[in-house]
Amino acid sequence: MTCRLYLISPERLDHPSIFAAELRAALDGGDVAAFQLRLKDVDDAAIARAADTLRPICQQRDVAFIMNDRPDLAVSLDCDGVHIGQDDMPYAEARRIVGPDRQIGVTCKDSRHLAMEAADAGADYVAFGAFFASTTKTVTTPADIDILKWWSDVMQVPCVAIGGITVDNCKPLVAAGTDFLAVAGGVWNYKDGPEAAVRAFNGIFAATPTSTA
Repeated sequence: MTCRLYLISPERLDHPSIFAAELRAALDGGDVAAFQLRLKDVDDAAIARAADTLRPICQQRDVAFIMNDRPDLAVSLDCDGVHIGQDDMPYAEARRIVGPDRQIGVTCKDSRHLAMEAADAGADYVAFGAFFASTTKTVTTPADIDILKWWSDVMQVPCVAIGGITVDNCKPLVAAGTDFLAVAGGVWNYKDGPEAAVRAFNGIFAATPTSTA
C-alpha cells in the first residue's frame, strides 16, 4: 500500500474562509486521505464555524474530515470521524458517542502496548509519534522509527506517523511502512505553498520503496 497524506489544520484559524483557499490549494496538489481540524484554545462556536467552512471542501473531494479530541462535535458537525488522545477518553466511550460508522483514530505515542489495545478495541487507525521536533506541539515522548516497521509487519490496522514531518525528513518514515503521514506545518508553511508541498509529498510516496512492499 502506498503511503498517503493526512493533513492537520493550524492550531488557530481566525478566518476560516481565508484558510479555505489554502486547503483547496493543498488538495489541488494531489492525493490527500484525510484532514483533521485541530484547533486549540478556542470555543465550540469557533470550531463549528471552521468545520462548516472546511468540511464541504474535504467531503466534496472524498477527503475524510476528522475532528480532534471531541467525539460530541464530530457527531453534531457531521464529521467523518474523530481522533482521540490518551488523555481524552477511552476508545469505547468515543465509539459509543460517534456510533458504528464514523472513524476513530487513537494517539499511541511510542507505546506498542497502547497501540495493540486500541487496535484490539476496534480503532480504525493508531498514531505514533512524535518522530521529529514539532512546530505545533511540545514533544514529550519521542518515537523511534522502528515502531512503524514493527507495526506494519504484524498488524492490519493502519498506522499514522506524526510529529514535525516535512518533505525533507519524511523518507525514512515512508520506507518503514507507515500508512499515513500526518502533516501540519510541513504543508502550510512550505516555502512554495501548500499545493507544492502536497505534490512533493506524493512524489516521495510514489518513489520510496517500503519495508512491506
